[in-house]
Amino acid sequence: MSERFLPTTPEDPHRDQPLVTSGAPLPAADVGVVLLHGRGESAASITRVAEEFYRHGVAFLAPQAATYTWYPHAYDAPVDANEPWLTSGVDAVARAVDTAGDAGLPPERIVVFGFSQGACLAAAFLRRRPRRYGGAFVLAGALPVGDACEAAGSLDGTPVFCGVGENDPEVDVDAVERTGDALAELDADVTLETYPGAGHRITDGEIAAVDARLDDLLEK
Repeated sequence: MSERFLPTTPEDPHRDQPLVTSGAPLPAADVGVVLLHGRGESAASITRVAEEFYRHGVAFLAPQAATYTWYPHAYDAPVDANEPWLTSGVDAVARAVDTAGDAGLPPERIVVFGFSQGACLAAAFLRRRPRRYGGAFVLAGALPVGDACEAAGSLDGTPVFCGVGENDPEVDVDAVERTGDALAELDADVTLETYPGAGHRITDGEIAAVDARLDDLLEK
């Protein structure tokens, strides 16, 4: 394991980790996508996944988790068991959004995309930092159980797509449905899709949904 991915500040383990950028140069981008990798994966690996929906004008920003893990236990563990890692992860997402903002992209043109543990982190970020974003994709993940940390505000109609395979061994459909309900309570425009026969993976239907959202933003 690379030394640079080890936490340097135990109270904020993800603070000093790299932010991998690819796609369009940020100053020239029309849309930004924050990519959140799964447990045991990396910013580089989720960036390669995003090549499937790259198009001209889209910049990708992928924060790296310390030790390749956003938080140590499962999403359904007591939330205190995953702190301070979970809060540090939410802050890492916020820094990526701020980096895009510093380059001229407002939140309304930023999409948050997470898979597996990265999807759990995406859901926690939306709940803790609600405002209008360009969209969000919570794929094969769910809001960490017992996460009562919620900021005042509204997602203000942010399109949120929650997707899960019916045979996913890592997250059950009920947990994804509860996640959609929690985000809808914050005024997100939630779409929930389940995929028969699919396990723990990103499906073609989910890639098509990302394609459609990015095309819609690029047309505005």
